[in-house]
Amino acid sequence: MSNKRFATINRRAFLGSAAGAAALFATRPSWAASKTLNVLSHKVHQTVLGADDGDLMKDWKATNDAGISWTTFDSNPLQDRLFREASLSETDYGVGYIIDNRPTSDVAALFEPLDDYLDNDGIEDFGDIAPGLVQGMTVDGKLIGIPVRHATQGLFYNEELLEEAGISAPPTTLEELVEQAKKATFKSNAGAPVVGMVLASDLAVFPVMFARAFGGDFITQNFELVPDPAAMEEGLNALRGMFEAGALPRSYATTRNDDQVTWMQQGRAAFTVLPFARNGQLNNPEQSKFPGKIKAIEFPISAALKDKTPMASVVEAWGMVIPRNAKDKELAWKFIKEVSSKRVTLGMAINGNGPVRVSTYAEKDFVAKNPVAEVEAGVLAHARGAFPPFPEAARAQSTLLEEVQLAVLGRKPVKEAVASIIERVKPMMPA
Repeated sequence: MSNKRFATINRRAFLGSAAGAAALFATRPSWAASKTLNVLSHKVHQTVLGADDGDLMKDWKATNDAGISWTTFDSNPLQDRLFREASLSETDYGVGYIIDNRPTSDVAALFEPLDDYLDNDGIEDFGDIAPGLVQGMTVDGKLIGIPVRHATQGLFYNEELLEEAGISAPPTTLEELVEQAKKATFKSNAGAPVVGMVLASDLAVFPVMFARAFGGDFITQNFELVPDPAAMEEGLNALRGMFEAGALPRSYATTRNDDQVTWMQQGRAAFTVLPFARNGQLNNPEQSKFPGKIKAIEFPISAALKDKTPMASVVEAWGMVIPRNAKDKELAWKFIKEVSSKRVTLGMAINGNGPVRVSTYAEKDFVAKNPVAEVEAGVLAHARGAFPPFPEAARAQSTLLEEVQLAVLGRKPVKEAVASIIERVKPMMPA
């Protein structure tokens, strides 16, 4: 064996032991388990399963005579590590956590298709898991991941500021939202300037939501690029109209996601679009000037489509996968089954996880801790990802955002911007 090869193997062994050692000792069971399931995830996935007396997997560990060893990273490093592990001839990791916008055909091929597992040893009431989340984990007709966590977008509004602006109820259509945002661009009773809506300019979520409100989209799950250009134009015209009226910040081009939270907490904006999970943060008395006054509803659809078709809000989700080169796939599937059960899904939700089961939103223990549970459940039932994964997805998103910004800021006619999106992104689309 060459020295180079020897060094590579030792480096990999060292990295594996160094990254997982702390987690291994931290999660060592009180008994001597006969086997260990190694899990590669974000720290949050470990945290929501609890620890010690609140360990949601305690009975599973005893039943299966197994311990769980967690190796955790932040999102992007996690995905990179997961794909590298799954590309080896063999991996020690039985379960990995994947984001739904990452599994291209090539990536999906690294993981076990799970349809046969479902048929032979099914997950409890699998149909209860939101269909849009399952769709996001299905690649080339094969299910490669079981949804476990999501962040679904809702429309947040400051009830107190709307009242000051003379608005008695939140909008029920996209057109009403635009008009209310313009009306709520004013100086509050406290003397502070308020902008109608604050949105980040560097996320595809927002132009996609506005396009969907008119029946359009950026890229469908079937890889149709801007299937309805007129609907995309209507969505961008709505954004541009708000910017021209001062109902979007003058700093729109440099506004980022965290700015949205800060502006809402400080009362500098009346509306924004954020995951429902942000509700607690927006209403935290230690951070917000308007605790209990910031409410959330479903992002509204256009008047022409209201009561005719559901609004497909944007959702990002995590799923659990089994690498094809995993050593103990049976134990990995047993873990996934347990984590996906109604009991554990509820427990994780109470611990702060975005529950993937629609029924969890009706559980009294969860509702008691989550005032937006009912509305989020309705939104989740029809939500789907901003666009499907494909090799050039990141570049396609950047191109979309470039053209959207030009259109919203008035530097390019909306119709031309939409045509440019189609022309520039088309060569990036999968064949």
